[in-house]
Amino acid sequence: MADHKDEIEGYKNKSAFGKDKIMEHNTRVEQIKTYLERLSAGEELEKVRADFAKEFKEVDPAEIMQAEQELLQGGTPLETVQKLCDVHAALFRGATSEEKIANAEKAVAASVKEKKLAVTAALTGITGHPLQTFTRENEVLENVIRECRNEIEETNTLSPELFGKLREVAIHYAKKGDLLYPHLKVKYGISGPSDVMWTTDDEIRDELAALAKDMWQNENWIERFAAALQRVEDMIYKEANIFFPNCALNFTEEEWFGIYRDSKDYPVCFGVENATWEAAEKYFKEKSEAFVSKKIMEKKTDEIIMPGGHLTVAQLTAMLNTIPLEITFVDEDNINRFFNEGPKDFKRPGMAIDREVFSCHPPKVEQQVRHIIGEFRNGTLDKVPIWMEKNGKTMLVTYMAVRDAAGTYLGTMELVQDMGFAKEHFFSGVKEKEAALRAGMED
Repeated sequence: MADHKDEIEGYKNKSAFGKDKIMEHNTRVEQIKTYLERLSAGEELEKVRADFAKEFKEVDPAEIMQAEQELLQGGTPLETVQKLCDVHAALFRGATSEEKIANAEKAVAASVKEKKLAVTAALTGITGHPLQTFTRENEVLENVIRECRNEIEETNTLSPELFGKLREVAIHYAKKGDLLYPHLKVKYGISGPSDVMWTTDDEIRDELAALAKDMWQNENWIERFAAALQRVEDMIYKEANIFFPNCALNFTEEEWFGIYRDSKDYPVCFGVENATWEAAEKYFKEKSEAFVSKKIMEKKTDEIIMPGGHLTVAQLTAMLNTIPLEITFVDEDNINRFFNEGPKDFKRPGMAIDREVFSCHPPKVEQQVRHIIGEFRNGTLDKVPIWMEKNGKTMLVTYMAVRDAAGTYLGTMELVQDMGFAKEHFFSGVKEKEAALRAGMED
C-alpha cells in the first residue's frame, strides 16, 4: 500500500471541486436522471442511448451512483430503480471514463494516473488486497460465462459440473453483501449499491437456484439461463466500472485491512485463493502485540462481576466460543455489539461490530428483521425460531428478546445451531424401527 499512497492522495486532491465544478457536476447528474427516468417510463433503450450519446462523451461512475440515489430519495420506488439496474450497463457501456481506460493501453501508467480508475488499479495491484481478489474472481467468472455459452451453442445442453461452477458466484455476492455494501452505505452514505445492486445479486442467486432445481424440465430453461447469464455479466461490468471505484476512493487502508481479515471466513470462490496481504498481516500482529503489552503493564485481572459469579474476560470469551452455537447480540439501539468467534455458517464480519443491524441484511429481508425486533421491543413477542436448510445442513435460527429482571428490553440475541446431530439421532431411530418391523414380517 505504501507504494501507492502518494498516487492515491494526489488523485484525491485533484478531485476537490470548486464551486463551478460542483455546479457542473450537479447539472450533469440532473441530466443523467432524465435518461434514467425515461427508461423507467418504458422508453426504448436504443432511443435513450442515442440521445445520451449526443450529450455525453463520457460519464463519471460517481455521477451514475448519485443519480440513482437521488431518484430513490425523490420517491422513485426501489423496484423501479431495481429494474433499471439491468439496463444501466447497456446505457453507459463505452461512456464511463473507467471503461475507456480499461480498453486503452493498460501499460501506459501516466494516462491511468489521471483517471479515477487509477485508484482502483493501484489497490488491485497489491498482492492480497480484497479488490485484487474480487477482480481475479470476476476474471475467472468471465471465462466460466464464455464456457457456458460455448457449450450451449455447440451441444444445446449444459453440464451439471459447469453449471455448478457458475453458481459459485453466490460466494462472490455473499462477500460483497457482508463486507462492502453495508460499509459503503453506513460509513459513507452511498446507498445506491446497497439498495439496488444487492437486490440484483439476490435475484441472480435465486434464479440460478431455481434453474438448478428445474434443470431441463421445461422448454424455456435455456432462455431463462441465458437471461441470468447476461445479468451476471452486466454485474461484472457494474462492479468494475462503478462499484469498486467508489469503494476504492472512500475506504481507508485500515478499513481494507478489516475487510481482508473478514474475507478469510468465506470459502474459496472459482479457485481464487486469498493471497497474503503482508501490510495487513503486519498491522494485526502489531495491534495484537500492543494489546497484550498494555494488559501486562496494567496488571489487571479484568474480572467481570455477575450475580452468578465472576469471570475474567479471557474466561468468558473462551466459554462463549466453546458453546456450540453462533451467538450474536444486538443492543437496544439496534447496534451489533457482539459475535462469538469460530467457524460460522452465517458469516459475521468483524467490520459489522458497532454498525446498525439492519444494514447487514439485504433489502429483501430487512423489513422482516425490523418487524421482529419491533415486536421484541414492544413486548408482544419474545422468541422466533426458524428452521432452514443451509449448505446442505439443517439449521435452527432462534431470535430472542433480551430483557432485564424488570422486563426492560436490552436487545436481541440470535442463536444459530446446526441440528444435524438431532436429525441423525431421530433418523437412526426410525431406521431401527423399520428394520425391526421388516425382521418381524420376515419371521
